[in-house]
This record gives sequence, structure tokens and C-alpha cells, in this order.
Amino acid sequence: MKKEKPEFLRHLWWKFKKFQNNLKWKKPRGKDNPMRLKLKGYPPLASVGYRTPKIIRGLHPTGLKPVVISSVRDLEGLNPAEVIVYISSTVSLKKRVEIIAKAKQLGFKVANA
Repeated sequence: MKKEKPEFLRHLWWKFKKFQNNLKWKKPRGKDNPMRLKLKGYPPLASVGYRTPKIIRGLHPTGLKPVVISSVRDLEGLNPAEVIVYISSTVSLKKRVEIIAKAKQLGFKVANA
């Protein structure tokens, strides 16, 4: 369902070495900037029309909704068919092993096991 989006990069990124190390979007603001004017032959501007559809926005590539878990109790009210589990970064190794074991037993997918 995701349509292909171009990679949005700043104006003249191909011309200057200082931009090639830091490839990120910067809005063109110059008065006569051909990219801002959307002239033929220049990269596209990031705009509203490239947004993903609302029904798949924020979903994991598997199509499941991501949920952050920090304890075994957090798994109780969730449906394994709708949710993919991320274990919080503040969880220790001992608790992490417990959460992974319980998640596998209940049939959850763990993204950062």
C-alpha cells in the first residue's frame, strides 16, 4: 500500500562535498532557487502529496502496530496478531530474557530480541 517516495535531499547536494557527508532535507529558501520554483530537471520538494495513507501510517513493515514493553505484565492485554513488541531500552538483561521467553510463549513477535 505504500507508494514509492523519492529520497528528499537538499538543493545542490551533488555539487558540494560538504553536503555529501550530511545528506538531509533542507528546504530551499532562495528567491530565484530553481528547486523552490519546482522547475524541470531539479529534485522534488518534500510536500503533503507524498504522505503515506492514514491506515498504514506508523505501522511496522510487517503491518503490525509497534508497542514498547517494559515488563511482563504489559503483554497481558495485547493481541499477538495485531502487535509487534519492542522491549524498552531501560530494561535490564535479566528482565529482558524473561520478557522474551514470555512473549515467545504467547506468540508475539519481538523486534529487538
